[in-house]
Amino acid sequence: MALDGIVTRAIVHELQGIRGGRINKIHQPNDRDIVLNLRAQGGSVKLLLSANPTFPRVHFTEQSFLNPTEAPMFCMLLRKHCEGGVIEKITQVGMERIIHMDIRQRDELGDISLKRIIIELMGRHSNIILLDPETGVMLDGIHHVTPSISSYRVIMPGFQYTEPPEQNKLNPLETEEAAFISSYQTAIEAEEAPKRWIVNTFTGLSPLIAEEILARVTNEVSGDSDRSLWRTFSHIMDDVRNHRFQPVSGLNAQDKVIFSAIPLTLIQEGRKEYATISECMEDFFGEKAERDTVKQKVSDLLRFLQNERSKNLKKLDYLHQDLAEAEDADQFRIYGELLFASLHEVKKGDKEVTLTNFYDEEQRPMTIPLDPLLNPSDNAQRYFKKYNKYKNSLAVIDEQLEKTHEEIRYMDNLLQQLAHASMNDIEEIREELVQQGYLRDRVKKGKKKKKNDRPTLHVYTSSEGIELLVGKNNLQNEYVTNRLAGPNDTWLHTKDIPGSHVVIRAEQFGDTTLEEAAQLAAYFSQAKQSSSVPVDATLIRHVRKPSGAKPGFVIYDHQRTLFITPDEELIKKLPNRIKNG
Repeated sequence: MALDGIVTRAIVHELQGIRGGRINKIHQPNDRDIVLNLRAQGGSVKLLLSANPTFPRVHFTEQSFLNPTEAPMFCMLLRKHCEGGVIEKITQVGMERIIHMDIRQRDELGDISLKRIIIELMGRHSNIILLDPETGVMLDGIHHVTPSISSYRVIMPGFQYTEPPEQNKLNPLETEEAAFISSYQTAIEAEEAPKRWIVNTFTGLSPLIAEEILARVTNEVSGDSDRSLWRTFSHIMDDVRNHRFQPVSGLNAQDKVIFSAIPLTLIQEGRKEYATISECMEDFFGEKAERDTVKQKVSDLLRFLQNERSKNLKKLDYLHQDLAEAEDADQFRIYGELLFASLHEVKKGDKEVTLTNFYDEEQRPMTIPLDPLLNPSDNAQRYFKKYNKYKNSLAVIDEQLEKTHEEIRYMDNLLQQLAHASMNDIEEIREELVQQGYLRDRVKKGKKKKKNDRPTLHVYTSSEGIELLVGKNNLQNEYVTNRLAGPNDTWLHTKDIPGSHVVIRAEQFGDTTLEEAAQLAAYFSQAKQSSSVPVDATLIRHVRKPSGAKPGFVIYDHQRTLFITPDEELIKKLPNRIKNG
């Protein structure tokens, strides 16, 4: 993984700036993340502690988080022991991906109390643990590890804290030349690959850093291989030891995005440099962590929507087949009338009969298939019945075609919304599907569901300081468009493409605000990866929902169309916040 001991050291060095800072508020937006709102060095900052198994990390963040109405138990515990406390010390355990944060607070009796938050950034074993440093007893962890899961290391309230198993590796910041070269020569004799040797021998060095060391050695003009390797290794470790960090990210030779706290010669293109490791990590992880969490939470919804869409596509095929048959209705009427006019020429047992078609200008003969078991009159009646059946079914088929197309549009719209959904947005989409009768309510009988007719609001601010409202699901779209927006506010939506409703909450604004609102509409749409995306803009008073239409569906007129190429960097720079209604 990209987050190694070097990145952890850079994080801990950056966090020294909040020593002496006070924790004003603690939030737990989901079951993996903790957000500390801090007052330090005369300003307010947010620190994210994440035990996400795929993207564990610690860094300052500008991201907005929507918190649950009821704080989880672990969050309540942190608030009890750490809220209002002062951060005394932040350290890294050796070169491991483990951070200790000591917090001093006055307890209920007014006595000074010291607590330690341990953040273990170790992939699927990542955890955030609160303990009493004097006794080593854990108060709790964000993820429990019971004795049935691990007999070596239990993470439960009341148990002694045990460090993760030692890997018996060398600390790269303390390794001297003789020990380095001796170990390397042993590896050569054992035919161990240099990259593997570096990772297996030194604490906190990831495969990425091993590759970087070897790449720099390859670029050296002369020197013995072991001496060259030591010089490169020593130079990098000297920078890390003295906190000379230069965070970067970019694409490697395999077009994979990589990042580190040190310069990387492995970056082939798209090099970006950052002032702090937090900025680097926020940019690198971006929406990856939330998208990963959302992906796991929406798998059942995605499967359901894709199945519904497939069913409707099959239904569409059958309806088109029925339509093709129904359009032959006039042919059956002609068969019946020709048979009635020529009953004397037909006899029971005939399989077909050829008659003059007097409806044809050239009076050409027409061959009519017959049922040999029926008499001529019954054969004629059979065709008239078919004619009436198909004639009546045309109206029904047209209605069903319209409904089926509407269902497919609706499923496409929901699938697009799931692609941009946050955790809270997902629950609103699920609630909508319950309301529409697609899903059963998961709330158990006897439990009352909290009624909240104010869905989540995503509020951006344009460069001109004007509020831009963005609906990321149908409940939000309807709330933004039909309830919040004024008649002279401007409404935007991608033309004939599933996407978000965007509202400019002002009657007067400049071209910059219009451009940024159109960017939001194009970015949060199915055409996010396209160029020259058509975005319609009109006043709210020209937007209306047809009677009986699906949630989020509107019709509009008096629009003008802008053509926008979505710019992710522009979207990220726009100030934004999330709030409930």
